[in-house]
Parts: sequence; C-alpha cells; structure tokens
Amino acid sequence: MASITTKPALVTLRQVLSELRKQGSTKKLTENQMARYVLSQYRKHQTTDQQLCKAADEMHYKAKTYFEYLHFTRKYKEINSEFKGKGERSVEETARMVGFKLPHDPK
Repeated sequence: MASITTKPALVTLRQVLSELRKQGSTKKLTENQMARYVLSQYRKHQTTDQQLCKAADEMHYKAKTYFEYLHFTRKYKEINSEFKGKGERSVEETARMVGFKLPHDPK
C-alpha cells in the first residue's frame, strides 16, 4: 500500500468501509469508531509502507484480510440465522427449506 490513491489500496479501503457500514449500528461513517481508525491507519501509511512493514505490500494484505474477515463474519451470521435449528421440523417444512417438493398423495 504505497499510497492511498493506488487502485488496489483504494478498492480495499472502500470494501472495508462498506462492510463496516453494513455491520454497524449507524450508517454514518463519521460516527463509527472502527471506520475512523481504519481511515487514520490508511492516512498514516499513505506515504510509505516501509515504516512498520517487512514486506512491500504488508499493509494492503492486512487491510484485505480484515475486509474478508468482516465480509465472511456477516455472511456466517446471515446463513446461521436462516438455517439455525428451531427444534423439530416436519418433513414438508424441511423439504421446502432446501427447495424440494414432496409428492402429493393421490387419494
């Protein structure tokens, strides 16, 4: 992340801020403490990433990893809430949940 204006760094920043907006209680990023921290870290390392980094793209890698963590945590919560065990289900309800239809009794 040599500069905040490079294309990969800017895309990653937008992705992280988008995930923070989706998961946060407030939609304004100025009120979100995590978003302010991420922006301050981006600004801190925009001139050079050699200050604290061992590899050339370590800060970009960390930002990308953080985005993936936020994204997949949100996806996990969505899937878990949809398919979470609600006790005993009927066969019809289970089939409907996975997209199948049961054959009807012709009688």
